[in-house]
Amino acid sequence: MAWTHGTWGGVLLAAALNAHGAGTVVDDKAIADLGDGSNWLAYGRNSNEQRYSPLDQINTDTVKRLGVAWSLDLPMDRSLLATPLVVDGVIYFTGSYSVARAVDAKTGKLLWEYDPKSIEHAGERLKIMWDSNRGPAFYKGKLIISTIDGRLVALDAKNGKMLWETQTIDPRRPYYITGAPKVFRDKVLIGNGGTEHSAARGYVTAYDVETGKQAWRFWIVPGNPADGFESKAMEMAAKTWTGEWWKHGGGGNTWNGLTYDAEFNQVLIGTGNGSPWNQKIRSPGGGDNLFLCSIVALDADTGEYKWHYQTNPGETWDYNSNMDITLADLKYGGQTVKALMHAPKNGFFYVINRANGELLSAEKIAKVTWAERIDLKTGRPVEVKGARYEDGEETVWPSPFGAHSWHAMSYNPDTGLVYIPTIDMPATWKDKSVKMEGWQSPNFYVSVGVEFGTEDAPADSGKGFLQAWDPINQKQVWKVDLPPQWNAGTMTTKGNLVFEGMASGEFAAFDARDGKKLWSQNMGLGISAPPVTYTVDGKQQVSLLVGWGGAGQISGTLAAQHGWKYRVHPRRLVTFVLDGKTPLPPSPPPAFAKPVDVPDLKLDADKVAYGQHVYAQSCFLCHGGGVVSGGAAPDLRESPVVLSKDAFKQVLVDGVRLPLGMPRFKDFTDKELDGLSHYIRSQARKALAGNATAAK
Repeated sequence: MAWTHGTWGGVLLAAALNAHGAGTVVDDKAIADLGDGSNWLAYGRNSNEQRYSPLDQINTDTVKRLGVAWSLDLPMDRSLLATPLVVDGVIYFTGSYSVARAVDAKTGKLLWEYDPKSIEHAGERLKIMWDSNRGPAFYKGKLIISTIDGRLVALDAKNGKMLWETQTIDPRRPYYITGAPKVFRDKVLIGNGGTEHSAARGYVTAYDVETGKQAWRFWIVPGNPADGFESKAMEMAAKTWTGEWWKHGGGGNTWNGLTYDAEFNQVLIGTGNGSPWNQKIRSPGGGDNLFLCSIVALDADTGEYKWHYQTNPGETWDYNSNMDITLADLKYGGQTVKALMHAPKNGFFYVINRANGELLSAEKIAKVTWAERIDLKTGRPVEVKGARYEDGEETVWPSPFGAHSWHAMSYNPDTGLVYIPTIDMPATWKDKSVKMEGWQSPNFYVSVGVEFGTEDAPADSGKGFLQAWDPINQKQVWKVDLPPQWNAGTMTTKGNLVFEGMASGEFAAFDARDGKKLWSQNMGLGISAPPVTYTVDGKQQVSLLVGWGGAGQISGTLAAQHGWKYRVHPRRLVTFVLDGKTPLPPSPPPAFAKPVDVPDLKLDADKVAYGQHVYAQSCFLCHGGGVVSGGAAPDLRESPVVLSKDAFKQVLVDGVRLPLGMPRFKDFTDKELDGLSHYIRSQARKALAGNATAAK
């Protein structure tokens, strides 16, 4: 069913919520309850982040009867990455630019909507923002959302009215938030992103859930020693850095990977990569660079450091550890260990004792060439000589997309297996053209200390697969090839099922024991969000947001090959139930860019080269590598705007499309505009020449 909301913002009040009664009190006890599958109360369903449901009405025998119960069109959205929450028959989720909605899970009726006006609040940050948001948190009657522009907002879950909001970042800095908040013990925790856009110094902050006032903050990397250290942990970490790292921020931003571990009253945070990526610049004398690419355990009440485990000491490949941190009791020998499981970008799967951070085991889950293995005695990787591109260039597996990105893995305690969306893709690291001495951190543009964002990624440069991983024996049990390469997160159930959406638009259920595909439906658009399951009136339902999005779209042809063109295909919230008979509304077939040319334009090689530089710094994160759009923004090779100098200037400099999320580059000169025009035309001609060759 479609809906329209003419003002696209504000709050819609609905008496329909009253039909669900007072209902569940969502507190720490409720979120920790593993046995109640009627709701989906948290990002990973429960505080253990397993994304496992005890429901089995939909199972290996009945899943073939799964059909659409209802769908809700979301015409103003683009990226839909969120994990919806379900509380007493109401679905709560966030869409593009952090807009929050409540929907009746039985009928698909929109109950209320809250628009935090992120574009209006963004200012200069719009230059570095996507529209992505991974979902809300729910706690004691409040829906808490993070906004892409850096705020935390608490809403009354009954009607969507704002209760409080707080600014979590310095609005003058190029930071943003894409991750979901984490609630525990009357606090809400949030991190941020921005490592590639500034001299970023990462931190996480806990706020009082009733007032929005700051409770504590933990800085992830040390600042300037001359200013003193915020904690003993920062004083300790500073000993692992060299040079004047603080001038480059250091990095470590936590934009995903927050877990509350009630058994030890600790928060486990997965930390990010360095700022800049290249360690030769930020810490030229080497060092482990704590607490980059680590799991850090903090006291939940005070935010004080307890322990850490670092996956990539002195990282230099964007191998952040912002991926899921999943808790489970695992049997080793005759002993049960309170463990955590973690599969960061670097291609290893880690099992760690969460009482003290001791590494129990680690093995490769995909092709990995930067390290031979993880030494279990020291807990450190045994790196391959040359992998740090010491001579200025090296091809390394995996790429910055990771062997596993933020797309959620899930753990099924019945099968004992972890289900991991996996990427097999290399990257060539080059810094020969980078001037190390005097290198300056960016400010509202992209620069990471290596050549980045200048090339298209060919359609065959990356592969995707779903694998079932045995965390005890550290081995793959089964594997299913998926479309390249940006596939969604997983959910698993007591019905011995694993659900996952794909880049191709297929939503499928697999047998959790052997990987056999048991059911699927074409959703008409690439899927980036993970599904959830719950019950309404005793019937198990599965809900999924359908909206192609996320960083995978910057990969040019690799992403564009699926044909999910900007604003062509409808975005939806879709709910399934056994014996559902509602037809899914039609969606247009895949569509592809049709580059155009200006035959009488003579390309200037110097302008093309300069335009490529400008594009890599300011444009490619939305419009795609090599000017090939993956769907996040228009493909500029076919855009009529670029063909008109006046129109191009109106969009880029004057900001006539600000309301749509297109940032204003008010400082762009005619030189930048002319260079971009020449570079874009060169890429259009390259595509046209390739098409002509293919036609022969």
